[in-house]
Amino acid sequence: MRVFVTGASSGLGEAIALEYARRSPGAVIGIAARRGEALAALAARMPGVTAVPYPLDVTDRTALQAAGRDFVGRFGAPDVVVANAGINGPTMTGTPGDDASFERILRTNVVGVFDTFAPFVDAMRARGSGALVGIASVAGIRGMPSLGGYCASKAATIAYLESLRLELRASGVRVVTIAPGYIRTPMTAPNRYPMPFLMDADAFAARAADAIARGRSFAVIPWQMGWVARLLRVLPDALFDAAFARAPHKPRTPPT
Repeated sequence: MRVFVTGASSGLGEAIALEYARRSPGAVIGIAARRGEALAALAARMPGVTAVPYPLDVTDRTALQAAGRDFVGRFGAPDVVVANAGINGPTMTGTPGDDASFERILRTNVVGVFDTFAPFVDAMRARGSGALVGIASVAGIRGMPSLGGYCASKAATIAYLESLRLELRASGVRVVTIAPGYIRTPMTAPNRYPMPFLMDADAFAARAADAIARGRSFAVIPWQMGWVARLLRVLPDALFDAAFARAPHKPRTPPT
């Protein structure tokens, strides 16, 4: 088993890397994130696998391309690539400074997914197997106040992954969209509002790995949020606006 995971220094990416290390002894797991020290610490927690740290920012296309070439050159085409790196933060239109935050969120959460997959597609297509996995969010189903950048980025990610799935349909390479609900991570820790069906990151990672193994094209985790997402998708605008216009705003901290 050969796996490559971005955003692996904490949160969902860390949990996904650890889950693959647990269920695939002898695996090769490429772990990419901005914090090299955290990657080294994660590698030390994965005995029995070959952990390969790639300290990089997914907004650095050149660094991602170099990491992809290195991984494929040393280990061959990966079986699973998880584009997980993402950031969140309030983005209020017209608020000074939020224009830069909006752009940074889109660059990380959307373009970063594209750039994560790009170095691996040819090798995986040539082999005729593997899974490209994008971590989206139920926040991509409907927009929420103060989270225009994050919601837009996750909606774009869902649409991009759907397009990619169609492009690769006859290649043997699967495209999997994972849409988390509320998961207990550093990203959700600052939230001071109710988070229904809150799930621990390790439980999420186990269910995500199961969905990938089963060949799911789209999975909402936890499953209860899947029903919430279906309801939100069909809720008329007037009802949606009345219900969520005064929803609590995310605390104002820099995008992380």
